[in-house]
Amino acid sequence: MEETKRSSFFGHPSGLATLFFTEMWERFSYYGIRPLLVLFMSAAILDGGFGFEREQASAIVGIYAASVYLASLPGGWVADRLLGLQRAILYGAICISAGHISIGLSAFFAGKATFFLGLILIVLGTGLLKPNISAIVGDLYPEGGARRDAGFSIFYMGINLGAFSGQIITGLLGEKYGWHWGFGAAGVGMLLGLLIYILSRRKTLGEIGLHPAKHPDKVEQAKIEWRVKAVVSSGILILAAIFIFASLGLITIDAKVVGTYMSYLLVAVAVIYFAYLFMLGGLNSDEKKRMLVVVVLFVAAAVFWSAFEQAPTSLNLFAKDFTDRNIMGFEVPATWFQSINPLLIIILAPVFASIWTFLGKKGLDLSSPTKFALGLLFAAVGFLIMIFASWEVLKSNGAVKVSIFWLTFSYVFQTIGELCLSPVGLSSMTKLSPRRYVGQVMGIWFLASSLGNLIAGLVGGHVDPEKLDQMPVLFTYTTLALVISGVVLLILAVPMKRMMQKVEGD
Repeated sequence: MEETKRSSFFGHPSGLATLFFTEMWERFSYYGIRPLLVLFMSAAILDGGFGFEREQASAIVGIYAASVYLASLPGGWVADRLLGLQRAILYGAICISAGHISIGLSAFFAGKATFFLGLILIVLGTGLLKPNISAIVGDLYPEGGARRDAGFSIFYMGINLGAFSGQIITGLLGEKYGWHWGFGAAGVGMLLGLLIYILSRRKTLGEIGLHPAKHPDKVEQAKIEWRVKAVVSSGILILAAIFIFASLGLITIDAKVVGTYMSYLLVAVAVIYFAYLFMLGGLNSDEKKRMLVVVVLFVAAAVFWSAFEQAPTSLNLFAKDFTDRNIMGFEVPATWFQSINPLLIIILAPVFASIWTFLGKKGLDLSSPTKFALGLLFAAVGFLIMIFASWEVLKSNGAVKVSIFWLTFSYVFQTIGELCLSPVGLSSMTKLSPRRYVGQVMGIWFLASSLGNLIAGLVGGHVDPEKLDQMPVLFTYTTLALVISGVVLLILAVPMKRMMQKVEGD
């Protein structure tokens, strides 16, 4: 433990390095396959794809991405009650690796069944890994303050280093040489992340997150563990039954219908969970005030991600069909445009970390709600640009492809918005949540991402050469939602800051 404290990684605890590189390779694998999914599933069978309709393919991507983040809620619960953060991350990484192997094997046998089994395994594994690795990052900074925000910004840079390299490598391999070459490269990356975590976690993390919080009464603790095991086992059995029935053709799954009802479910889960915490969670007055701030930030984050996560669907399809990607005779893969965002994060994350640290030292640090509002408004500028780009396509009836600069500048403003919102959101959840609920509140944070991803998937298929008039409408509605949410949050920022006064460092 002393070695953990003395060692450093860019002036931060050495445990941050273990978490940085584990998360980097996990994000390499996740973002590596994500932009390929809609292109692969909507590609004609003769081109090696599944031949799905665009709206179905986009909805599947939305359901998959939403499920990845939705799984964070039970993943945090299992870690808090049974596994502990460290073991949850380990088992999650193993499960994700198995998922990528399954997707890779789908090129050789069982086709769609093996492919979708791989996606399910990735969902389950990410649910265990994602919220708990972020929770441990927060635990590295018991002192709180602006230094923790800086640590999360460095951690976020690792996420985007993986996302950038993943999309570049898998995009080139997938679009130029064959879809499963791209999928296979993503799997290799995840195996590297698993290896790094196994070899370094004990030395650099020590006792941090090693054990779950336990009830002082051993009998009651045994009951808690039994309930967790029963719920997890029942869930896995139900999921397995649905998968088997669908694979055998006994039931038919319409992705658009499932996605729509799933969106209602996610909203209901959020409402029920917050109601439970307020009414039955045993929170004191200050904790309830902080959780009320979490509720508002949850809504703002859901709106932000419903726009931002159109990258693998609507913006990806716009790059493929309506953007002139020819540069000096080389056709840039459509997936490469999504690498603009993580590249800018890599460049700008240290800048924003320095800004937050500098403002904190001067006593001028912006509150989390204010940073969230700025994030929403910058993202709105990004989608305002896409309104004009889509009108350019519509005016020529799709005959003219637009310059790469439309998408490029859209991603620039979306990225600035993300830097104002996402790493600050991660840090805010660890600061605002009661210690006994930290894993679950991190799960709630990712539930906002889940809802946003699902909405983005449901609307993303509206970018279609045969339905050009839908594009300006989609981007206009997205822009308006971001602007309205940003303005409302700015108005609420002052009273919300008063509710957070007893939170150290904010």
